[in-house]
Amino acid sequence: MRIAVYGGSFNPPHVGHAMVAAWLVWTERCDEVWLLPVHGHPFAKDLRPFDDRVDLCERLADGLPRVRVCTIERELPVPSYTVDTLGELSRRHPEHRFRLVVGADVLGEVHRWKDWAGIEASYDPVCVGRQGYPTPPGAIDFPGVSSTEIRSRCAEGLPVDHLVPHALVAPILRLYGSGSGGP
Repeated sequence: MRIAVYGGSFNPPHVGHAMVAAWLVWTERCDEVWLLPVHGHPFAKDLRPFDDRVDLCERLADGLPRVRVCTIERELPVPSYTVDTLGELSRRHPEHRFRLVVGADVLGEVHRWKDWAGIEASYDPVCVGRQGYPTPPGAIDFPGVSSTEIRSRCAEGLPVDHLVPHALVAPILRLYGSGSGGP
């Protein structure tokens, strides 16, 4: 099977993530999408606990056919480097071909990644566009929904139901709302 590995902070996941995952399946860029929340971010981002973000990703995946959550990074050394995670997935699942999903918002940072050239050579990245960033060749732009904006809106008591799938609204408000103590 062709697996699109869609990694990210998912702090929290939102409708943009859902649209990308569905588009990957609908356009047959893969047979399945594995949402892969980062366990320990190599660039030291302040994140909600891993299990909280996994729960939110599972709620997101429940509404999307052929999308599931992969928690392999729980078992890997921190910080998590994408090339190492992909290598471990390939070792554990030699029956699958893995592709990395990369958003336009991080393309400008890949020079800081560990072995980006190796990722490109071995994992055939699928680049997806995001409003507000240059569109990669052959990609389409998805709405510029941002986890940062969602966290900010939650902290200010503003609605987020237009930015996150319905099944995630209550848990996101609980985790990121004012008084939650979360990032």
